[in-house]
Amino acid sequence: MSDTSSVNPNTAAGDPVAPAPPTPVSPPPHQSGGRGLVWTAAAGLLLLCGASLVLAYQAQQRVQSLEQDLVRRQQDSQDQSTEARALARQAQDISRDASAKVALVEARLAEVALQRGQLEELMQSLSRSRDENLVVDIDAGLRLAVQQAVITGSAEPLVVALRSADERLQRVNQPRLEGVRRAIARDLERVRSVGVADVSALVIKLDEAARLVDEVPLLASVGEGAEAAAGPTKTAGPGTPGSKANGGARGHGVVNGVVPPAREPDVIPWWQRAAHKAWNEVRTLVRVSRIDRPEAMLIAPEETFFLRENLKLRLLNARLALLSRQFETVQSDLHSAQEALDRYFERGSRRWVLLNELVRQVMAQAVHSSVPRPDDSFTALAAAAAGR
Repeated sequence: MSDTSSVNPNTAAGDPVAPAPPTPVSPPPHQSGGRGLVWTAAAGLLLLCGASLVLAYQAQQRVQSLEQDLVRRQQDSQDQSTEARALARQAQDISRDASAKVALVEARLAEVALQRGQLEELMQSLSRSRDENLVVDIDAGLRLAVQQAVITGSAEPLVVALRSADERLQRVNQPRLEGVRRAIARDLERVRSVGVADVSALVIKLDEAARLVDEVPLLASVGEGAEAAAGPTKTAGPGTPGSKANGGARGHGVVNGVVPPAREPDVIPWWQRAAHKAWNEVRTLVRVSRIDRPEAMLIAPEETFFLRENLKLRLLNARLALLSRQFETVQSDLHSAQEALDRYFERGSRRWVLLNELVRQVMAQAVHSSVPRPDDSFTALAAAAAGR
């Protein structure tokens, strides 16, 4: 207390008093021990941090080395995959080329086999005798003629083939082939005795019938046709003014019936033309005609076109069926056409008689008749070929 209360002699003059420096206080014994522990813990912590940093650095170095190794391996694997892809593409191209070569070799092998077969057949044909070649040729010609007869529906190809075979056998004059000649003669007589429809002639008749349909008058229009035919005669008679006008025009050298201006007094007056036109209209109001079939009156004038076209379609359908060898269809269509002719058309006209005759001829001739096969000739030819 005496130290702190002592007054500095310099302060007596009124100078400010400077504070005294603090006196260091020595820590107590227990606080110095705590600081040692703290420093020890701090040093251990620093060591741990340093060790962890060293370990982290080493781990990072290992990770970097592993990444570099992985990148290098990935690049190697990509290179290997690219090389493998290129090798696979090359192998695919090689396999495709090999397949093409194999196919070419197989085609050439098949061609060689075919040529070998043809060569063997040629050698066999050259090794045969003349009679055997003749028998084979006749057999092939008859079979081809049978096919043509089936396709065309005519016996003419078979007749021609049998005649040709008979002539060839006659020129050879071999006693061993006399049986074949007799069989061919029997087949020829049997084929000639069968009546086969001439399809081309029947088709021409059907075309002519279809053309005549437009010219045959209908029952409902017989009176109109007669009036139309008589109309020009009445109007152009010698006593009519029109005939005088025409005669006068011809006398003056006028072409196409044109009246010259100088002959105007000879032209029909307007009141006569009007009266003549009115009379014609009055005459067309009532028409009396005899029709035996009442259903023909049900055909309206505008329906006559469809009636004629329907008849044409029937005839054309029969034509197509005839070309297809469908004779039942031909008979059915022609029967319907015949009924339409009898029911709706004028029987007394010359065109109707001609059309009806054509339809009846086609119906009578369009009958299914199959061409007989020359079985006797085939049997005789087989026997002659087997007896070599």
